[in-house]
Amino acid sequence: MCVISTFMRLGALSLGLFFAAGAMASDESQLIDSINVYRAQSQRCGTQASLELPPLTADPRLILPATSSGDLQQALAQRAYPMVSVQAISLGGPRDAQSAMTAIKESFCQVVLDPQFIDVGVSRDGSQWRIVLARPLLASRLGDWQAEGQKLLGMLNTARSQARQCGGQSFGATAPLSWNPTLAAVAQAHSHSMANNNFFDHKDRDGHTPGDRAELGGYIGSAIGENIAAGQDTVRKVVDGWLASPGHCANIMSAQYRELGAAYATDPKSDAGIYWTAMFGTQ
Repeated sequence: MCVISTFMRLGALSLGLFFAAGAMASDESQLIDSINVYRAQSQRCGTQASLELPPLTADPRLILPATSSGDLQQALAQRAYPMVSVQAISLGGPRDAQSAMTAIKESFCQVVLDPQFIDVGVSRDGSQWRIVLARPLLASRLGDWQAEGQKLLGMLNTARSQARQCGGQSFGATAPLSWNPTLAAVAQAHSHSMANNNFFDHKDRDGHTPGDRAELGGYIGSAIGENIAAGQDTVRKVVDGWLASPGHCANIMSAQYRELGAAYATDPKSDAGIYWTAMFGTQ
């Protein structure tokens, strides 16, 4: 049986599942790891295909009693978590994290693959599980898009200066990227488009790919790549999320790229609030 209650930017979902009794073989952190592995690859959820997403960050303020069904907004306010949106998944019956993850994939893939969510908390009481996903209010005071783009460039170059494992791929240290204003303008335009039109995708509303947008913007390159992010309100959070995601990490570490342009844009009416684009290129 599935019961779904939906509120504007606030939701609670529950699913009762029945499994044979067995020993509890895993814990909450294992389920968070499984959710993040699931998010790290493009997934098919219903009729939609998700993008590769950065991992959710475990936040202790989102660990709510597994057997409670109280008001989410009030509970997070009491825990000093300033939220924009939140959803809670309640599972009854899974005997371990693997079974819980199976139930999530089958019934709640749209929730855990929603790019607006940034943080997660998992609680468990016997065979009862509660997974809370949330997006906080933007708390940081950001500089203008060019200043933050340059800051992102610096952090990416620091990452490129060290050998790194990106999922199953090994990368050696590589040369720093240089700032390209044309790529930056293209990145700014895409970030604004995502924010103002409330979507999160490498294809824009006209169906243009990153390569298309770079060419239309006047950048003719032999290689083009793009990383996007949503919801993170600091460059540090954006870079940490990308480095923890194999595909994003591989773009950062790729020696084929020589230049970068990056930007963010905000719109309080959008689901994620803030959107980031980093355009990699080689002319």
